[in-house]
Amino acid sequence: MRKHRWIRWRKTILWLAALVLIIAIVGLGGPAYWQVALSIGGLLLQLFSAILFIIIQFAAMFWFLGRGRTYWILPGETGFSWEDYRGNPEIVENAKRITTLLKGVKEFKEMGGEAIRGLLLCGPPGTGKSYLAQVIANEANVPFAYASAPSFQNMFFGVSNLKVMGIYRKARKLAKVYGACIIFIDEIDAIGMSRQSGTGGGMGMFGMGGSGLLNELLIQMDPPNIDNSKFGKFLRSLGLRKKKAERPSVLTIGATNLPDVLDQALLRPGRFDRKLWVDSPDYDGRIDIFSYYLQKVKKDDSLTPEKVALDTIGYSPAQIKHIVNESVVIAHQRGAETMNYEDFREAMETYEWGLKQPLRSMSEEEKRNVAYHEAGHAVAQFLLKPHDRVWKVTIIRRGDALGLASTKPTHERYNRSDSEILAEIQVCLAARAVEEEFLGKKLNGVTSDLQQATELAGAYLGLVGMGDELFSWLAVGNQMDGLKNLRPKINLLLNDQMKQVKHLVTENNAFVHRIAEELLSRGDLTGDEIEKMYVDIYGYTRPNPPQLSLTKDLFASKTQND
Repeated sequence: MRKHRWIRWRKTILWLAALVLIIAIVGLGGPAYWQVALSIGGLLLQLFSAILFIIIQFAAMFWFLGRGRTYWILPGETGFSWEDYRGNPEIVENAKRITTLLKGVKEFKEMGGEAIRGLLLCGPPGTGKSYLAQVIANEANVPFAYASAPSFQNMFFGVSNLKVMGIYRKARKLAKVYGACIIFIDEIDAIGMSRQSGTGGGMGMFGMGGSGLLNELLIQMDPPNIDNSKFGKFLRSLGLRKKKAERPSVLTIGATNLPDVLDQALLRPGRFDRKLWVDSPDYDGRIDIFSYYLQKVKKDDSLTPEKVALDTIGYSPAQIKHIVNESVVIAHQRGAETMNYEDFREAMETYEWGLKQPLRSMSEEEKRNVAYHEAGHAVAQFLLKPHDRVWKVTIIRRGDALGLASTKPTHERYNRSDSEILAEIQVCLAARAVEEEFLGKKLNGVTSDLQQATELAGAYLGLVGMGDELFSWLAVGNQMDGLKNLRPKINLLLNDQMKQVKHLVTENNAFVHRIAEELLSRGDLTGDEIEKMYVDIYGYTRPNPPQLSLTKDLFASKTQND
């Protein structure tokens, strides 16, 4: 011990002696020595200033990059309530339970329970996941942090971890003031992907970092009991504070469209304790959403929530809001004081198909080809699909389509029979059938029709077991392998359905000709207009569609021929 002390003092004495010697030489050496000393001192000062500038620059850069791009919303700032979240009452009921826990964190802990730390919201885009998180925060009267998961990623190693640590540090401070705090991380799959895939958490500079960001998130979501206050640390160091450190109530809400790719460590209890599916609303839910938005705009009596809810099966709340706003825009552009159902239809068509872009240079022969092509689809849709209604048939270009024939469901359905799948295949093939039977030629506009028909036939035979086998390609590989293996049978099925749909269109040739002629004359036809044409031609409304099936022993005859 004494030896170490002597070595330390010896070094100090030597440094002091060297300093005294340098001062003596400079002091006794005259102006020449002073000039040299000043020059050396100036160079050392410049070098020190340069190093200090570089350090400050890097510190400022890391401070700037280390700041999370996070929006902090204090209680009451958003004003969103349960009354504003429409279309999914079951989701609201589950969310209210979480709000109750956040409001009564202290009482819940006194009962011996632990506050939940994570809630995972899963569902398609536009279903209201981030909106729901804001409502929960506002109703619970706690602070709310909104962050996008990709904003945590950084090219510099360690900066991503600093961002995560910073947002949770601030959330814990706010939780001590307000009782709880919510951190909402959108698109959490960007940083929470399974580490087994080698992409979890993102990468740092030069490939360093690996799953470090994900690991940091895991630690921050489920940390040990923490009390980082300086006063608390001081009291514990003096032995004056015996109370154990408490964990502030911070709820992490994550949103994703891809819950299956998340790391299992994120999904375990203690992190994302609960998983809530936020899906597109059903018919009653859409009525509720439309009632909410339509009461805010000026409209006439032709636009009712029940009517437009039937037209928007599968729409998300974000899509519904967009369509209502676009309808107001269209009505305003035409100089109307209120919007009507036609404005709504136009807004929907523009959203789904794109703007109208007529091809004025198209020849009459080409227009006729497109008209008969779409007439084939329309006739098959009208006669073979009882659960759908023809919505619009047009030969005016929209997007990359020269024409289209579209249907809308008459009600929500969740499964299809074998006859309905065959009907869909015949609808796809009807355009080619009309080309061959009425125009006497084959056109290249059936590319997407044949692709869809092939995929449907493949699913019919190799996915849902509606052919002569119960084989499923999901058990042996991907869809492409299944289609290749089933190609002979798929081709047989398509040719069989082509014969049937050719019989259908030739039997209803007057209907085909009438639709094509009206399309050439007017460009657009609605479903109601097509139904009126059918009544005018045949004198009665649409008959019940036939129960479609495959030709008897279709595959057996092929086997015998082989």
